[in-house]
Amino acid sequence: MVRKPIVMANWKMNKLPSEASDYIQHIQKPLLAYPEIETILAGQDVLLDAMVNAAQGTTIEIAAENVYWKERGAYTGETSPAALADLGIKHVIIGHSERRIYFRETNEMVNLKALAALRNGLHPIVAIDEQIQIVSHSDHMHWVVNEVIEALKGINIEDIPNVVLAFEPTQSIGSGQALNADQAQENLYLIRQTVSDMFDAQIADRVRIMYGGSVKPANALALLEKPDIDGVLVGDAALDANTFLELVRLAQVAYRQKDKKISS
Repeated sequence: MVRKPIVMANWKMNKLPSEASDYIQHIQKPLLAYPEIETILAGQDVLLDAMVNAAQGTTIEIAAENVYWKERGAYTGETSPAALADLGIKHVIIGHSERRIYFRETNEMVNLKALAALRNGLHPIVAIDEQIQIVSHSDHMHWVVNEVIEALKGINIEDIPNVVLAFEPTQSIGSGQALNADQAQENLYLIRQTVSDMFDAQIADRVRIMYGGSVKPANALALLEKPDIDGVLVGDAALDANTFLELVRLAQVAYRQKDKKISS
């Protein structure tokens, strides 16, 4: 079975509500040609209501860019996971490198947010970076990705397939220099092995892992063709609706190639 690919736009602190609605209207009909691909748009909080309304009746799913780990309370300026779910949000990005760097988010905070998201029916999209270690224990190797271990701590095994992991090497974010496809595949393979070590191989095989960091049409197909890369998390390139549609098209090409390979 080939895992369903994801093409996700992270708009960050860009676009106005009217621009978000226009973007969704522009892509909704063309996306019907790509039923195998899950498409997600992530916007800042002030856009989410307009995005949810514009996406009603379409295949487009809407994500928040951040969330707090409490449902209610005196936490001025934070966003409740319960409120996001009530609004119709399906996903939330947690632990993006920009949150870790600029806002001092720790692994413990990322874990609390992931647990809160799942508790409220949201799918956490947990971003992790390149801090990967390979450790030898007796006669075999263990792949240790500390941010994965910390993020998934305390999550029930039946909830793990509802978590999406997104590998974003810090040096590639906004730099225009993505990892080459072989490098990205190696890192995502190690991440999947960490999930397997924590839970089991069958669960790890169900978890979807995206690559993010300077993804664009010129490199997307080579990335998406790799066996452990289940999607792309796209920043600047996805601000343009036509570029986003091209990335979805490439994802479907890669998906059908993988499916044909497995079927044969």
